[in-house]
Amino acid sequence: MDIILLCSESAAESLSCSGDGSSLMSFLPLILIFVVMIVVMIVPQRRKDKAVKNMLASLKPGDRVRTIGGIYGTISSVKDDVVVLIVGPDKFKMPFAKGAIAQVEEKGAEQTLNEEVK
Repeated sequence: MDIILLCSESAAESLSCSGDGSSLMSFLPLILIFVVMIVVMIVPQRRKDKAVKNMLASLKPGDRVRTIGGIYGTISSVKDDVVVLIVGPDKFKMPFAKGAIAQVEEKGAEQTLNEEVK
């Protein structure tokens, strides 16, 4: 029983605040790691999210796009949260959620495939 009391007394002495600022200096590396983590991880993700949001807001009929599922097509119409794509040589119309658009393509996938076949 005396051993437990001695251990608890020594633990209490080590946790006591001396008032010289050493406790702040001991937390300084932890604070710096947290700040670096925010700068390295969160800020670039916010930039990426903002770029995706701007890309989705600027979708218009005639844009060539790729969906997150890998389907390439041309936008036929855009209504609120739904995008209708014209896909393939048969001009098949497929509705997609706006969030399913991964990126706007500069050159159509059909043109690229036709060039590779020739």
